[in-house]
Amino acid sequence: MNPDLSRPRPAGREEHPLLPPFAERDLPAGRHQFHKERLMAQIHEDLRAADTAARAPAQAAPARVTGSRNPFLRRAVFVPAAFALAGALAVGFLSYADRGAADGPGSTVATGPALTTRIGTADPKGAPQLLDRISLASASVSGPAVRADQFIYIGSKAANTYVKTVGNKSTLVSLPLHVRHQWNSPDGTKGWLIEPGNTGPEGVTLAGPDEKGNTPTPYLNAPTYNYLAALPTDPDVLLRRIYEETKGMGNGPDQEAFTTIGDLLRSSYPPAELTTALYKAAAKIPGVVTVDEAVDAAGRSGVAVARLDEHSGQRVEWIFDRQTLTFLGERSVQVQGESGEQGLIKPGTVVYTSAVMTRTVVDGIKELPPTAP
Repeated sequence: MNPDLSRPRPAGREEHPLLPPFAERDLPAGRHQFHKERLMAQIHEDLRAADTAARAPAQAAPARVTGSRNPFLRRAVFVPAAFALAGALAVGFLSYADRGAADGPGSTVATGPALTTRIGTADPKGAPQLLDRISLASASVSGPAVRADQFIYIGSKAANTYVKTVGNKSTLVSLPLHVRHQWNSPDGTKGWLIEPGNTGPEGVTLAGPDEKGNTPTPYLNAPTYNYLAALPTDPDVLLRRIYEETKGMGNGPDQEAFTTIGDLLRSSYPPAELTTALYKAAAKIPGVVTVDEAVDAAGRSGVAVARLDEHSGQRVEWIFDRQTLTFLGERSVQVQGESGEQGLIKPGTVVYTSAVMTRTVVDGIKELPPTAP
């Protein structure tokens, strides 16, 4: 729903966003609205580079982030109101840098070792059965209804690993685990985001038109709650629509469909009927497997439904509680080959990890529920 700047983009290609319906999405066409995320990430990266250059000897090259993923970007699902975020974040980033952040005193950018994990064992035959059980479990759990004057709140934790290059030296570092708060109105016209390192302490508004003054129309990869509530709940019809709307994007149609469903499960608030349909649709995607063990960003262990991106060698894993089959979070793990500059991202590296801690409905924007992280 909102731009989750901690989540990197899929490895193996640079994704350039689009603005529906007048701009190109991803490399080919229409994906998540990376146009805004790309702009915001560039602002942040320019500030980091400028800060590094100011503190380094004159002959030293400024720092740059390279490799398969940019640490400030991710494949996010966010509401059209997020188009207002770029300008607001520009101000937020400037004030944040002025306080000595952006790799300076008080920075939230870690310089420690990469996140690593044991690579769980994949079972190519268990996914349909597990997803069927998950869909049944999700059908019995319905969240509170959303009134037009209320807000959907999602509180989550996230961290990621990336390659950082200064001059001719590249190192693998991790951004620290941080909490992210987001609020959105059902129609997507109002919203707020607080995410350390990407916004100021008070956060930024997500309300307002896009940079052309237009109110964007919600679509599959930039939905509002109202849009999600109107999607088909027949798994075959839903999956066909996903394939059609994501055609030509990402690292192949099957991987893109899997990632799109994962975005909806993690970053939005789909009605129970749609959640069930999403799980049943995912079971029909070729290459989906189960993984015997995976740990989310909050340290909760569970079983995972996953798919290997053969272009990057990274496996995207949706993590579920073993007993309740509740969705816990998602992570991307390098499981085959190496990626990143100089091949620094080795098998076992957790490129991205997240945990959904609270997903509910509140009466006011910026209102934190008792269960907020």
